[in-house]
Amino acid sequence: MADGPEPENPFENLPMFGDLARALAGQGPLNWDAARQFAGLAATGGAAEANIDPTIRIKLGELAQIAEMHVRDLTGFDGPSPEVVPVTTGAWAQRTLEAYRPLFTELATSLGQPAAQPDTDIDLNADPLMSMMANLSKMMAPSMMGMAVGSMVGRMATHAFGQYDLPIPRRDASISLLPGNIDRFAEEWSIAADEMRMWVLAQELTGHALFSITSLREDFASLVRRHVGAFRPDPEAIAEKLSSLDAEDGDPIQAMQQAFGDPAVLLGAVQSPEQRELEPSLDAAAAAVIGYVDYMVDGVSVRVIGGDALRIAEAVRRRRVDHSSEDVYIERLLGLRLTHHQVQRGKNFIGGVVDRVGEARLSALLAAPNALPTPAEIDAPGLWVARLELAAD
Repeated sequence: MADGPEPENPFENLPMFGDLARALAGQGPLNWDAARQFAGLAATGGAAEANIDPTIRIKLGELAQIAEMHVRDLTGFDGPSPEVVPVTTGAWAQRTLEAYRPLFTELATSLGQPAAQPDTDIDLNADPLMSMMANLSKMMAPSMMGMAVGSMVGRMATHAFGQYDLPIPRRDASISLLPGNIDRFAEEWSIAADEMRMWVLAQELTGHALFSITSLREDFASLVRRHVGAFRPDPEAIAEKLSSLDAEDGDPIQAMQQAFGDPAVLLGAVQSPEQRELEPSLDAAAAAVIGYVDYMVDGVSVRVIGGDALRIAEAVRRRRVDHSSEDVYIERLLGLRLTHHQVQRGKNFIGGVVDRVGEARLSALLAAPNALPTPAEIDAPGLWVARLELAAD
């Protein structure tokens, strides 16, 4: 036996937490096994999923050929044709988690950095609950991170249409669609299934075409990486949240569950000065990307869908900005603010560019180096056009 008293174990009377702490030791900044498990659970509810109906696969393949022809015509995209892959919610969650893995790893690394020194007047040992939760947060942070990001991606899978619902670049050579979600939305809005599928295909193929521009993709991805890498940990987040719970008028267990159901508490992520400084540039870039995709999708859908195209666009875009709490949080983690205001800024920007240089020139300008608009240019498209055309001379 070692000399001297053993360090106090705040979990000695909580066997479950003690076992978890031992099991989770040395797992790195993010527990990917937990992330995959919770992504699958949130996406499927733990139920087995049926394979995609072969007739749906065939129909989507036929529609994709038509949509791609029009996307190429409008955007000028001349790269390889992406494979359109219909998947289940569980498969989409796993694919998306893997696609976002570099971003979530960056996030976990930034939150794993030593926190700023706490106020020396604060004595966590004076409050057993605060002390216990501070230790719990530190030991279980990688697993909490895995559970949180996995759950968020899994919940996204329950209502996403495809992989570009969020404008995050991917290097995938294929496009993953969720036909179950697409058809359910079409039924809810009394939209013909094939028209809804065509609209989503136009959106996904346009997003793929835009992010196939290497310079634009890398510049946009760099902004997002800088944002997620600039989070700073708040080690007292859980303790403060729990200390503020008011269980007198309700069930204390339910209050505890609500606290741990808040990803902001689990991750302890707070906006940093670096992120506030970066926010205008990322807002401008995201608005331009959204505006471009929306403009091209409207052009394609009017051609191939006809009269219902605008009704579909209105329904989908209302859905995009009427977020659930889970969507808002994952957008916040990635630095995206898909508000009505941001969508309108993007629409005005693209419309202003087209008015000045025409539709055919729009895609060529976006393919130029340093094409993402600055915060000043997103609201003054003439400045953007002038800068890029000067650089091209």
